[in-house]
Amino acid sequence: MSFLDVICCGFGAVILLLMITKTVQPQIIEASTINLEGLVADLQQQVFEIRGESRILNRDLNAKREQLSEYEERIAILRGQLASARSRYDSIQVETNSNSIISDQLAVARQSLTEEMKRLLGSQYQSKNNLIGGIPVDSEYIIFIIDTSGSMFSYSWDRMLAELEATLSIYPEVKGIQVMNDMGNYLFSRYRGQWIPDTAGRRNVILQNLRNWNVFSNSSPVEGITQAIRTFYDPGKKISIYVFGDEFTGDSIAQVVDTVDRINREDAEGNRRVRIHGVGFPVQFIRAPHLQTTGIRFATLMRELAFRNGGTFVGLNDFRP
Repeated sequence: MSFLDVICCGFGAVILLLMITKTVQPQIIEASTINLEGLVADLQQQVFEIRGESRILNRDLNAKREQLSEYEERIAILRGQLASARSRYDSIQVETNSNSIISDQLAVARQSLTEEMKRLLGSQYQSKNNLIGGIPVDSEYIIFIIDTSGSMFSYSWDRMLAELEATLSIYPEVKGIQVMNDMGNYLFSRYRGQWIPDTAGRRNVILQNLRNWNVFSNSSPVEGITQAIRTFYDPGKKISIYVFGDEFTGDSIAQVVDTVDRINREDAEGNRRVRIHGVGFPVQFIRAPHLQTTGIRFATLMRELAFRNGGTFVGLNDFRP
């Protein structure tokens, strides 16, 4: 009896375990399924919300880009207005300075034929106003500062070569020539800091090499002028600088004038170390009026530099040969 009792108890325990297992397991699976479905639903909802926010952000980004484009356009317009205002201010300032010394300019324009000019032009030379094309020719050494920017090289290079050749022709014989661009780069690197001997052959070589001389330029003659004065000034030599260009892109005309005044000082007789002449090519004036500022500023700058440094500024009426 005891044996049967033990067996029955064991059998009953097994049945009880089976009943517990079958009852609990479906409940756990069902609860897990419900939880996972809820999690998936939450994730889907989050995805929908993120997509919605992304659309809103993209719309806002496009609006900001359009607004930025408008701001950039306004900035460009304001910069153009600022450049025009600076040009007008510089012109007014330069004209104010010029008016105070008109008598000096007239005195320079009426300068007499010096012994040095007689040697250069010949003792039989006669002139009513002692000028050639309005330019004094009393120098033994000449330096050409040429704007090699794209606008000059593309539109006015042939005219520049013709003007340079014409300038050389009014100096039948000089003691030295030098050719630099407006950045201070030399046409002939082997003559860096030295004078090129003046011969008919040298003049032809200069013109030939200039035909394809297209080096970098920032369209501002300041660097070339200052380097030429600092390198070649000699109190015992009469030197003239000829600046050929079409625009000035620098910040301040007055600052350039002050810089040149500082390095090209007057001697005891009130004469400058070197003469500075300018020839303006009207390339910029083929553009719309509001884009002609740099051409006007070049003419203003060179007119004042020539006036202050015993030279002459010539503005051409055509950039074509």
